[in-house]
Parts: sequence; structure tokens; C-alpha cells
Amino acid sequence: MEILLATFTTLFSVVNPFGAMPVFLTLTSGERGADRACFYMVAILTVAFFGGQYILNFFGINIQHLRIAGGILLMRSAFELLTPGANRDRVGPEALEASKTKDDISFTPLAMPMLSGPGSMAICIGLIRPTYPDKVLTVVGFVLVALAAFVILVSSLRLTRVLGKPGMAAMSRIMGFITLAIGVNFLATAIGALFPGLTR
Repeated sequence: MEILLATFTTLFSVVNPFGAMPVFLTLTSGERGADRACFYMVAILTVAFFGGQYILNFFGINIQHLRIAGGILLMRSAFELLTPGANRDRVGPEALEASKTKDDISFTPLAMPMLSGPGSMAICIGLIRPTYPDKVLTVVGFVLVALAAFVILVSSLRLTRVLGKPGMAAMSRIMGFITLAIGVNFLATAIGALFPGLTR
């Protein structure tokens, strides 16, 4: 249960479905694509989780090096979330305009990069679970994040009306602050493992 909760809380703030709401409403009017986007998100994160260690081994990358890179990436994303109006920057204006003419925008840009971007994939690769039950619980955590994201996306129109621009900006800053803390934790843990003398 602890692994399930840790996976959900860590990943939810980085996935940040609240940040995807404006783009989702722009591209779909809140009517389509949320279910497929969340399914694709689980698939992408699961592939990153199970295949990440093999990729690291192939390139000779230490897991702590990945956590440092992931921590820096998360901190950068957090600073963007803490900046008003930065949520749309997760998808460039050219990609956003091109997506308006697509029949299905559930995979891109919704699932990738809005919901499962580099930061969330880096976290999944860094989630080393020693036993098979722990791995299963981790994937269940991905599914719970996807379910929460689905509920938020299909409720985008109502949430936007209730929260308004000030509420959305406040939510973005809260998510940004939590993401920043996760990034700092990634950095501190990796540096402590690589240089144990610094933590004594």
C-alpha cells in the first residue's frame, strides 16, 4: 500500500492533469479523447518503467545519473508551472495549431507530451522495484493516476468555470511547488548515493 501511495503522489503532481485542461478544452471542447489519452499514458509510463533499466544498461548510465538529470528536468518544469500562463507551453503553438486539424489528438499532444512527458517518464525509469508484487503495485499506481486524470479532463469545463483563472493559476502553482520538491528530492537522493561523504 505504501508503494501504491508513493507512486500515485509522486507521479500525479508531475503528470499534472490540471495543466492539460486548457489545451484539452481548446482541442476538444471537453468532449473526446480523454479515455484514450489516459490509456496511452498508462502504456507509455509502463513501457518506460519496465524498459528503462535496459535502456540505462545499454547506454551505461547509472540510475543515480538519471535521477540527477530527472531532478533537473523536474525543477525546470516546476519553475514553468510557477510562472503564470506557462501551462500551454508544454505544447508549442505550431503543434497546437496542427492538432486542431487532426481527427484523433488522444496520443499526441494529449498523452504525449501533455500527460506523459519527459519528466514523468524519467520518474518511472527511476522507480526501481525489487520484487514482482512491488512492480505490479507500481503499475496499479499508474492506472490510478490515469483514472484521476480522466476524471479531471472530462470535468474540465465545469472545473474551469468553478475555479476561474485565479483558481487555475493557484492550482498550477501548487503543482509546481510539489514538483519542485520532488525534483530537489531526486537530486539530493542521487547526490547522497554518489557522494555518501557529503551527507555525514
